[in-house]
Amino acid sequence: MSKHSALNTFGRSGNPAFTKNFNNINSDSIPLAERMTLDGAVNRTAILLALCFGGAFLGWNIPALIWPGFLIGLILALVTIFRSPDKAGSTAPFYAAFEGMALGGITVFAEAAYPGIAIQAIGLTFGILASLLFCYKSGIIKPTENFRLMIFSATMGIMLLYIVSFIMSFFGSGIGFIHSNGLLGIGFSLFVVGIAALNLVLDFDFIEEGAEQGLPKYMEWYGAFSLMVTLVWLYLEILRLLMKLRSR
Repeated sequence: MSKHSALNTFGRSGNPAFTKNFNNINSDSIPLAERMTLDGAVNRTAILLALCFGGAFLGWNIPALIWPGFLIGLILALVTIFRSPDKAGSTAPFYAAFEGMALGGITVFAEAAYPGIAIQAIGLTFGILASLLFCYKSGIIKPTENFRLMIFSATMGIMLLYIVSFIMSFFGSGIGFIHSNGLLGIGFSLFVVGIAALNLVLDFDFIEEGAEQGLPKYMEWYGAFSLMVTLVWLYLEILRLLMKLRSR
């Protein structure tokens, strides 16, 4: 892949954290010591995961933090994506911690209704992460241009559907199968979990390509942040799917 096409792939990810255009980055002008590395991105991902688990522990014990955690996390995500990707080293850790609070609070309510669901959701999330990382590194799944376009289109379609459903809820309506525990609702959730999972492959590819092309050092944090965005989405969708299955 050429340098131009590698950088251009950042504009075609299904992950909203990669929708910003990075084509104006000239890696040739960046000193070697200030370039992104794969190890650096992995280390920063580990830091964000630790912060997310710490926030989740707090949210589990103080469920009232769900909405503050979610709203502040959302604001930090939007600022990171659309305003200050170069400041991801400052915003991403707070994003991970606040989103962890929201996830912890949501999970404690789910666990109260369906005992054992928390460990199932966590295990499935990290099991999928490990499986797809293996498939990506072994070449079983290759993120071709058509693959990227398919995942991008499906992800944007899902997001649009959720937005429409959210707006309809203000008028006492909604899109029933999104929340239904019937076969259609379960099938929809399975599809969404699949698309969220495949976004991980795109995240792996973009992080690896960014390191190979020598993007700026702050992209280590931004790459880790993007992976966290996908993992948070995947976990929530798995939790939703398991709740539908357990309620039948």
